[in-house]
Amino acid sequence: MTSRAQARTPFASEVRRTAVLAAPLVGGHLATGLFGFVDSVIAGRHGTDTLAGVAVGTAMFWLPMMVPMGTLMALPAMVSQLDGSGRHERIGPLFRQALWLAATLGLLLFGFLSLAGLLLAPMGIAAEVRPAAAAFLDGLRWGMPALTLYYAMRYLSDGLHWTLPTLVLGFGGLLLLAPLGYALTFGLGGLPELGAKGLGLASSVMMWTQATVFFAYLARSKRFAGLHLFVRLEAPDARQIGALLRTGLPIGITVLMEGGLFIATALLIGRLGEVPAAAHQIAINVASLCFMIPFGVAEATTVRVGHALGGGRGTEGVRRAVWAGLALVLATQALTGLALLLGHDVIAAWYTRDAAVAGLAASLLLFAAAFQFPDGVQALSNGALRGLKDTQVPMLLAALAYWGVGMPLGAGLGLGLGLGPKGMWAGLIAGLVVAAVLLGGRFLRSSRRLQAFADGQ
Repeated sequence: MTSRAQARTPFASEVRRTAVLAAPLVGGHLATGLFGFVDSVIAGRHGTDTLAGVAVGTAMFWLPMMVPMGTLMALPAMVSQLDGSGRHERIGPLFRQALWLAATLGLLLFGFLSLAGLLLAPMGIAAEVRPAAAAFLDGLRWGMPALTLYYAMRYLSDGLHWTLPTLVLGFGGLLLLAPLGYALTFGLGGLPELGAKGLGLASSVMMWTQATVFFAYLARSKRFAGLHLFVRLEAPDARQIGALLRTGLPIGITVLMEGGLFIATALLIGRLGEVPAAAHQIAINVASLCFMIPFGVAEATTVRVGHALGGGRGTEGVRRAVWAGLALVLATQALTGLALLLGHDVIAAWYTRDAAVAGLAASLLLFAAAFQFPDGVQALSNGALRGLKDTQVPMLLAALAYWGVGMPLGAGLGLGLGLGPKGMWAGLIAGLVVAAVLLGGRFLRSSRRLQAFADGQ
């Protein structure tokens, strides 16, 4: 074997490991994205008011949900570092503290959704939409503790390089949600017709089922037996929960700021009329599905970076993990960008027969093609920084990129200069480009400091 081939082997092996780790995560994210699709199809068949109510309720759920979901993302990095360093006896106690945190976050979400119906009128939601939205949230709230506990268990498994449960339980939940949601919405099989509330309750049942199955799997699987995950339940430890919050809360706020940028953009475009709003919804749905790929790779990179750091492989191992993730992201983003560039007209036609909506949606998909690379790079950079547990400064950089550049520029072009949705999407591109540059630069600086620290030891 030549020296050049030998040099390539570690990197090729890292790419393969990252790809194997990321593939189930991507599939799991796609399944999660399809939950909204199933809800929309069932609600749309039940009635226009039901569909509108579920759409509003879903937005009111996901925006606050981004914070606990992001906060619990601290767990994979911490678990992978412990796994890489061989300190497996500390994983169980850390996980049990994460369960306390997850349960608390779930109860807070339950409380928020219990009161969310009271916010609909002050938010200006149309009177005919409010009953269905409130009913959907009333049914959905019961699943919140299960959802946050599920994320804690999922992130533990992900941090230990075992991502298959994310895929299996994601699509398993989808198979349960579709028939149960239909039955509770329309009142089949002797069940009462509950409309939008039925969809919310079906989602709650799905969440509790996913959490229960995951709990049983962790408790019985030989893969996790040596970690003694459930041998005891210690009282909440302020020190460990504080460490999780210090790392995770900035991640949650960062996820909220990015998601909030897209939600705010949708609300502003909604002021321009039905055609721009419908076209934007089509384009953003396609772009969101495309984003599931780099998001899954970024999560895998978090685990690989944390494992390299915990295993004492230093800057070389960390950078190899990040370059492997970047290679995968650039390759997949090139494919999705090319598909959007060449197939934007066809994709838009899949969604609607309205020529005006399809034409505008197709043009917005060209903007989506343009931001595939910066979107992938910023997602990967965030994932790499999470692996280093560097989250506070990236939160500030994300705020600057999304809300200091992206939103003002988009609003100025779209509303101020009258460029409409295209101007708003130009702002999205600018925000993502700035985020990619700032977060990528932050990772390079953090890795250099890591090297300097290693050299000084």
